[in-house]
Amino acid sequence: MTLLTDEDIIFVMNHLDRALNKMAENILHLDETSLTSLWNKYKTKIEQFSHSAEWEKAVIIFSIINAVRAKNAVINEFLLNQNVACKAKRPLAKEKTHLILVK
Repeated sequence: MTLLTDEDIIFVMNHLDRALNKMAENILHLDETSLTSLWNKYKTKIEQFSHSAEWEKAVIIFSIINAVRAKNAVINEFLLNQNVACKAKRPLAKEKTHLILVK
């Protein structure tokens, strides 16, 4: 068994970091609606445990679908809260009236 040097460990970690970032870029381009349509399929697969590579892939895919849904939920909540805060800061617009000042 060979021990890795600090340089080797840094190289491996940088390579792993780049690979994960590339995967994240690809996942960000996936449509949540399309992913959600696959949610039940992968939920069913992971409920039927089998010690296989296919089951392990199903768990990863299910997790990715949930991660995209969670990310979008956080973004939507942030935007909603930001929108509510902006509306609260705006002064109320004066209502237009049909009355005319006559002297």
